[in-house]
Amino acid sequence: MPYYFPSKGCRCPRVVPFLLLLPMVILGDLVVQGCAAPPQEEEAVVALVNGRPITQKEFELRWKELSDATRARYEKEGGKRRFLDELVTRELLLQEARLRGLDQTDAIREKVRRYKEQLLIDELLKDKLLADVELSKEELEAYYRQHAHELLDPLKVHVWLMLLPNVYAAKDLENQINRGGNFAKFAQRYSLDEKTKANGGSLGPYRKGLVPPEVDAVIHTLKPGVVSAPIKAEEGYYLVMTTPLEREIIEADLATQERLRQELLAEKRRKRFEEVIADIRAKATIRVGQASRPLMHNTSEAP
Repeated sequence: MPYYFPSKGCRCPRVVPFLLLLPMVILGDLVVQGCAAPPQEEEAVVALVNGRPITQKEFELRWKELSDATRARYEKEGGKRRFLDELVTRELLLQEARLRGLDQTDAIREKVRRYKEQLLIDELLKDKLLADVELSKEELEAYYRQHAHELLDPLKVHVWLMLLPNVYAAKDLENQINRGGNFAKFAQRYSLDEKTKANGGSLGPYRKGLVPPEVDAVIHTLKPGVVSAPIKAEEGYYLVMTTPLEREIIEADLATQERLRQELLAEKRRKRFEEVIADIRAKATIRVGQASRPLMHNTSEAP
């Protein structure tokens, strides 16, 4: 392919053979390559909104900022694509707000200033004041003991019992249950314990103090699903059995433990916050005026 240059004094193009220009082309290309900066990898863009890019980095950062609960909700409702659609909508709203000049109003600037101040305080509290507040194992266990009535006993079993008038009746029913008889049906029919009779002898999750001491001691030795031998007590003779707790009850107990842990942590952080604020105030110079008489600039004047 030839290059064309206009000849002097002539309007007709003059053909210059390409081979004659090839050395200059190669030399120029080398010079350009030697001077040019190394190519930079372009950042991936996931969306363009009126020319404004939403980059992959920005998207992942905002996705990471979501709480676990919010992220789980998005996963159920379209995942990251749904979240990206909402980022696009947000960008459109921002562009419309700027187009109307809302970002230039005094009211918005004042709100931005206050928000920035609050962010600074939050960052100070998070990184400098509250980050080192932790709960020891001893503190947590002591708090759990204070709220034992809200929690399951470490012996996480469901307790079943029936009260019988004499040892002979108790021994007979024990044998029948061991041969495959239904504990709950026998309790409904024969038990003298009015509190549990209608529920087939069900006492619910084990808690200390629910049963006489003699029965309580046996409960701790039983294997789930095995009926006890007759237990003599003041009221008569007991048969008792335990079964594993339902999964829902155990999960509810774990949720209660976490709620109590958060309560204790919040209380400890509150005390830590009050200590830090008291220390800061002790080192500060503070003058407070009256609402009807503001302070003067002269610091020597009494309020």
